[in-house]
Amino acid sequence: MEGPAYASALRGLTLWVHHVLLPVYGREVTSAAPWCPTWWEHPEAVAQLHGLWLAWGDLTGPGSTMTGPASWHRDYLSSVMDTLRDPQGPFAGCKPGMHRPKDTPKVAVIDPFAPPPAHS
Repeated sequence: MEGPAYASALRGLTLWVHHVLLPVYGREVTSAAPWCPTWWEHPEAVAQLHGLWLAWGDLTGPGSTMTGPASWHRDYLSSVMDTLRDPQGPFAGCKPGMHRPKDTPKVAVIDPFAPPPAHS
């Protein structure tokens, strides 16, 4: 996703995180369970939360079964929140009111599986 479609999806996700997820499941922020106030600046958090949001819509929206919410709790919520709030997770070093950017692992510039160059 890019451009306006990405911005629209991110806005929907943000509204859901701020008005559904965090008020109900946010829990207190501690060094053992960090949360970044600018979570959208962490690509891993956006990806994890986007999947959680999509599962929420699928399992609790119109046409879902009566057991959908229980399935969402069991199959999605805990694993995503545990990953995000892990002290070594994407919010490591972030504190209430403070975001700490993360360095991503460095990768060699070469493509080790590229086809060999054609000889002329």
